[in-house]
Amino acid sequence: MSKKVYCIAQFQPKPGKEQALFQVLQSLEPNTLREDGCLQYVVTRHIASPFAEGKSFAIAFNEIWADMASFEAHCQRKEITEFFATYCLAETGLAADWNVCVYTDEPQDFDAPVFAKA
Repeated sequence: MSKKVYCIAQFQPKPGKEQALFQVLQSLEPNTLREDGCLQYVVTRHIASPFAEGKSFAIAFNEIWADMASFEAHCQRKEITEFFATYCLAETGLAADWNVCVYTDEPQDFDAPVFAKA
């Protein structure tokens, strides 16, 4: 059974604040990549393409975590909670809106193999 957790964390900057918010989000990458359960943590900017015309926030993190416990531990780190308090929740923050969602790659009724106990 797959225990991996995939997170898409999107951020819509306030007008004129896209570069500043992107830089703050980039600053979260080095310490997060040090976390044992972090498999991928990349902040990206939306770019235009005629082959991808969907609606999107301007900035998105693409994250892969070893398991839900690793993701939830990350969310409780001081650096992450302070980011949300300062840049998302505060009136003076850089983000106008944000959306954080987690996903699994496992089908709902997956017939997971059962391993014999040694």
